[in-house]
Amino acid sequence: PFMTSVMNIGALRWHFLLQSLENLQKNLLQLGSCLLVIQGEYESVLRDHVKKWNITQVTLDAEVEPFYKEMEAKIRSLGEELGFKVLSLISHSLYDAQRILDLNGGTPPLTYKRFLHVLSLLGDPEVPVRNLAAEDFQRCRPPDLCLAEHYRVPLPVDLKIPTESLSPWKGGETEGLQRLEQHLMNQGWVASFTKPRTIPNSLLPSTTGLSPYFSLGCLSVRTFFYRLSNIYAQSKHHSLPPVSLQGQLLWREFFYTVASATPNFTKMVGNPICLQINWYEDAERLHRWKTAQTGFPWIDAIMTQLRQEGWIHHLARHAAACFLTRGDLWISWEEGMKVFEEMLLDADYSINAGNWMWLSASAFFHQYRRIFCPVRFGKRTDPQGHYIRKYLPILKKFPSKYIYEPWTASEEEQKEAGCIIGQDYPFPMVNHKEVSDHNLLLMKQVREEQYR
Repeated sequence: PFMTSVMNIGALRWHFLLQSLENLQKNLLQLGSCLLVIQGEYESVLRDHVKKWNITQVTLDAEVEPFYKEMEAKIRSLGEELGFKVLSLISHSLYDAQRILDLNGGTPPLTYKRFLHVLSLLGDPEVPVRNLAAEDFQRCRPPDLCLAEHYRVPLPVDLKIPTESLSPWKGGETEGLQRLEQHLMNQGWVASFTKPRTIPNSLLPSTTGLSPYFSLGCLSVRTFFYRLSNIYAQSKHHSLPPVSLQGQLLWREFFYTVASATPNFTKMVGNPICLQINWYEDAERLHRWKTAQTGFPWIDAIMTQLRQEGWIHHLARHAAACFLTRGDLWISWEEGMKVFEEMLLDADYSINAGNWMWLSASAFFHQYRRIFCPVRFGKRTDPQGHYIRKYLPILKKFPSKYIYEPWTASEEEQKEAGCIIGQDYPFPMVNHKEVSDHNLLLMKQVREEQYR
């Protein structure tokens, strides 16, 4: 109930989460322990079980999201009332966001460059704790409870989650560690990685694809940080932040830090770092974007991959976000953020909202004249349109010269491809050149007014 009250979690993420819990249960059993899953409101669950199980300490991750801060405060209050200690540990992030803010002299504004300077004063993050061994669990295993049916990891059917909604991404620590090791084997790739050179429409992820595993705690972000440090130490030359792999972890940290000190971070109104823009409200256009019916194959292929797999490359996210907001449709970034929150396996309060503000040029990013073209951007790295053919099979028979703009093919050519534009696949919902020019003027006007 708590999770669904603060996040709109889609079926793919639920499956990924349940797979992760099953994997955790399996790994704990091998160590002589087990995972007990208790369903219900956390306050009533704690009240029921503190005395029943003689609980003396409750441990939780320290998080920056307002709803987790509120939960921690309530648990501390319960601890005082019921007599248990509360231990809150920084483990989901590399650093304590509050320490970074204190070194910065309080709350934001905080640029990424300034942020890196503050981190240099802090030094490297804490080394990850050692892996737990079997003996750590001998004294804490609750007798007979592991066999109790009502403490098992729920099945999708128990939570009324559609069973046909399965992503090719599999949840859990075991899968996450395998992916980590697979990437770290190629030390040359790790050392030379630069984010802008990765390919958004490659048929396999051209980045690490580890974000879903960090998001749900299947992988330690500190483990990754220090494994990267070891590879960098053995390399004569390696890429640096902001474009390196460690730089990507620090971007994640940057958004956590700013979010922790910014009221209403996931909203426009009442958000002190966000431009206040009169976005259009258009439910039909929003729906067409969400359901891959924009008529621009590159954008529709991205939104199809998102719906089917729960993951898309960061540059594909940029293209889809720019199209919805300042590029073409002029619809609020909040609407796009909600769609990503529902569909992404790695959906995250701070990073999701931060990136949507960035791509809509509402905060952080000020080169708003740079608009992603929904035709040329994808064509640059995949001129044959393999990505479009995979995710929009209705267009797969079009020659490469038409695959990004099928409406420019003649009627005869469309018949040969087995797809009539306007009938089997929609015409473009906007004239990109016209609307992007118009939106550019609107954005210029908004920024000038608010800066003045």
